[in-house]
Amino acid sequence: MKTTILALTLGCLLTGCAGRQIQNSDMVVVAHRGGASLGIENSLSCIEKGIATGADMIEIDVHMSLDGALVVCHDPSVDRTTDGSGLIREMSLAQLMSLSLVHPDTGEVSKDEHLPLLEDVLEAIKGRCGLLLEVKRGKNDWYPGIEKAIIAAVDAAGVRDQVVVQSFNDSVLENFHALDPSLPLEKLIVAPLPFGLWIDTRIQARNREVFSFVQSVNVHHSFAGRAFIRKMHEAGKKVKVWTVNRVSALPAGVDGVITNDPALFIKE
Repeated sequence: MKTTILALTLGCLLTGCAGRQIQNSDMVVVAHRGGASLGIENSLSCIEKGIATGADMIEIDVHMSLDGALVVCHDPSVDRTTDGSGLIREMSLAQLMSLSLVHPDTGEVSKDEHLPLLEDVLEAIKGRCGLLLEVKRGKNDWYPGIEKAIIAAVDAAGVRDQVVVQSFNDSVLENFHALDPSLPLEKLIVAPLPFGLWIDTRIQARNREVFSFVQSVNVHHSFAGRAFIRKMHEAGKKVKVWTVNRVSALPAGVDGVITNDPALFIKE
């Protein structure tokens, strides 16, 4: 991986972020769940630490409460990351805010930290770094209307040029694209096949349509082979890899790395 000492303005196309300087112009460094090795994942304190490393982007996961609040949490339930239990989609905002975050490794309860709202995170990254926002959806459409609500929140915060949306779910990406074709979208996958054949005429038209408007294909690092990266680049797509927590595990030629430890991939 090449690094540089040049500091570039964050109007860079790779991050869509403005207002600070980056240390790495060759590859986008994304702090996964805020930089999960730095604190309690997806917490505001962890996100602050991720920003402080100089990461180009912060990655978070967004769910929707029973009463329509946009809640930042990796899992659809609060069981693993808080001192409560239940599905986010079945709980009110008041119920969710009564819970405290728990460190997943130690089990220690942090009474001062609660599940952040998307609006809190948008305020935290404003003018400081980019945001890679993941939206999950179950088979039964957990969160109807979440795409429209997220776009409204991003616009209300005035950070449209800092936000990129990613998802494993094609319906989520299609809904965002239909609502606003200018919003940068990225497709999450685990392995290249059958996704890597999207540009093949034998595969479903729907997959080809989604492939036509996503800007990046974000694949598990162990499946990011040279042939796949080359094929994506030839198709005009970038490639980010997840979740890479060792420098030696970073595939050559990728455009971005999603990592729990962003400092590993940033040089002063």
